Amino acid sequence: MKFSIDKNEQYTVFTLLEENLNSIMAPLLKSEFIIARNEGIGNFILDVSNVKFIDSSGLSSILTANRLWKGYGSFVITGIDHPSVKKLIEISRLDSVLEIIPTIQESIDFVMMEELERELKAEASTDDNMQ
Repeated sequence: MKFSIDKNEQYTVFTLLEENLNSIMAPLLKSEFIIARNEGIGNFILDVSNVKFIDSSGLSSILTANRLWKGYGSFVITGIDHPSVKKLIEISRLDSVLEIIPTIQESIDFVMMEELERELKAEASTDDNMQ
């Protein structure tokens, strides 16, 4: 499986460099998600702009990532550009489950805002406990 990974302090951008996210690629991708989560990556942006085809196994791997980061940080999928990928996401109604942002920069902005909100909530919670 070909991919690039750009790790930053606040987020990681994982760009899949494959045209197909299918039953052959899905287990490998799930493994990468688990490794990233175990490394403590708090905010994960999955760029699928190169992907032209996703099957049910591919969708399952994406849902695995969504579960891994739920309650821990942010999981965002970006670059859903190919019409067949868009259609599958819509048909499966995953657009209502997943955080889908059009571009990498917008995804980074979104993740940074969510990170700020979590910090503010943590501060407010600490302040409440001190009173």
